[in-house]
Amino acid sequence: MARKKHKDGGASGADGEGLLAPEGALMAAASAGQAERDVDRSLRPQSFGDYIGQRKVLDTVCVYVKAAKLRGQALDHVLLGGPPGLGKTSLAHVIAHELGARLFVAHGPAVEHRGVLASLLIQLGEGDVLFVDEIHRLPAAVEECLYPAMEDFRLEVAVGDVAQSIRLPRFTLIAATTRTGMLSAPLRDRFGIHERLDLYAAEDLAAIARRSARLLGIALSDEGALELGARARGTPRIVNRLLRRVRDLAAVEAVTQVDRAFADQALKWLGVDARGLDEMCRRILRTMIETYDGRPVGLETVAATIGEDAGTVEDVYEPYLVQQGLIGRTPRGRIALRLAYEHMGTPWRGQRDLF
Repeated sequence: MARKKHKDGGASGADGEGLLAPEGALMAAASAGQAERDVDRSLRPQSFGDYIGQRKVLDTVCVYVKAAKLRGQALDHVLLGGPPGLGKTSLAHVIAHELGARLFVAHGPAVEHRGVLASLLIQLGEGDVLFVDEIHRLPAAVEECLYPAMEDFRLEVAVGDVAQSIRLPRFTLIAATTRTGMLSAPLRDRFGIHERLDLYAAEDLAAIARRSARLLGIALSDEGALELGARARGTPRIVNRLLRRVRDLAAVEAVTQVDRAFADQALKWLGVDARGLDEMCRRILRTMIETYDGRPVGLETVAATIGEDAGTVEDVYEPYLVQQGLIGRTPRGRIALRLAYEHMGTPWRGQRDLF
């Protein structure tokens, strides 16, 4: 089946804080932000063959897609979980491409009421794919409206005092979430395919860096790519961001090829250390080690101390710190482990008051 044009049903808005900036600055900021998003889209894989890493997930999904195409039926609804930046959105685009289906994109917070959901559903054709990012942020009323659409392919609408049922074509809902545990059981159970994306190995991130460098026209050595991959906290989004910033420094300093030495220099300039920790990661560790003297401390307390949202700390920073053995979770809260003390150059005093 020929590939059809993808559509984006999502909307993005500007932060309210920007309303006080001069109009020219607002336009420049919007233009820069759009340019970054355009670059991100250009780096997005288009097929299973382009997608790097997550081999087990990819192999499994590939079987499901091939089976659906052989049957001539829509793919079962797909739930993709995992920390942010691991490629859930990219995988949704790849699945739609491999199915030869149109892709409609929505963001959970933007689907504010049933009318928004209805406007998305009535656009769908047979076999189309609807991708909803951050589905855990759907309002409860919208979520309930989604149940019959997913299960029976019906849209329940009220016209005055009369409830009517509109028949929908068989479509595939692909949903992404960083908080699988926040999904209600009725919604979670309506997905026939559940997959979780995990943090990437440095070698896979290096391969992603090499592919992105080719697309962006950056001369990047294998050693330079591995240096970027090793310091990207297991996240493709971060390795692509670091690559773009290293490219900027290389352009300013008239460096023709990014090798390991220059990548190391650039990453240090960016504040990314040998373990891939940035300043916020180090602030988290310092807070746990110094401010709270190595004792167990709650997530909300850590977040308030460093001035960051608790959800951001839990979703963005904590998974890598836990994976690297720098922090641990106990019944009484988060603790800094011995490796964190060594990394921060602080004498190890043993675990204190864990229970």
